[in-house]
Amino acid sequence: MTGVDEAREALGAQLRELRRRSGLTGRRLAYLSGWHPSKVSKIEYGRIKPSDVDIRAYCEHADAADQLADLLASLHNIDSAYLEWRRILATGVKRRQQKSVKLEAEAKNLRVYTTQVVPGLLQTAEYAEAIFRRHIEFYRVPDDAEEGVSKRMDRQRILYQRDHRFHFLISEQSLYTTVGNDDVMRGQLDRLSSILGMPRITIGLIPAMAEALIVSTGFVMFDNRMVMVEGTAAELTITQPREVAIYGRAFDILAGQSVTGEAARGLIRRALEARHRDSD
Repeated sequence: MTGVDEAREALGAQLRELRRRSGLTGRRLAYLSGWHPSKVSKIEYGRIKPSDVDIRAYCEHADAADQLADLLASLHNIDSAYLEWRRILATGVKRRQQKSVKLEAEAKNLRVYTTQVVPGLLQTAEYAEAIFRRHIEFYRVPDDAEEGVSKRMDRQRILYQRDHRFHFLISEQSLYTTVGNDDVMRGQLDRLSSILGMPRITIGLIPAMAEALIVSTGFVMFDNRMVMVEGTAAELTITQPREVAIYGRAFDILAGQSVTGEAARGLIRRALEARHRDSD
């Protein structure tokens, strides 16, 4: 079963529960909607993909207009909600960077949370290349690391656009996770320190000893309309308003634990000093 199949089944289960809670039988819903009776079970068990009109019929007859937006978002996202990295990176890493350029250009408010590494928009070329080399090796995809790095550097121009706002939350662990080698890490930490205080950019570092109020993988929020979560095997795209709101709440909690300004600079300085000591 593919991720698309699972997403279709999950949507069908939501619709089935919606219908049952309203007291509607499948036969009654089919009658009210002008459908063949078998259509209800096919939708609810994921054998066919419903249309917008079908979703609206469920919400209308089950008296659930308040759930229409979430259900339509789930429907529209079925084909792209779960994409395996082997498909995304089938032609190399550059293609995924091109997609990011478009997504970031469309979002006026970008919120990014990372747990192990520095976010792509803040990476040096050397750091990005080391990341891509590992991705290419692990996922066994064509080697276009240089093109990928070039496109990632192009992406960073958006940091200087006046109509965009950025809030990065980075775990303190990301300052210590070695990407490439010591020279690469020192360059990356210097770069991160230099970005602190830039207009329209907030960088918060979450101390390693902070309480685990939220346990989450890294994610990126594009305004309040979409969240992208990078898993090991696949990339998950979330557009349901209710679920997007949950990620927004998680981001706010994490932001409350972060340090900014001189306190953040102090954590970066400490990581740099540790890197120098270890290399001496």
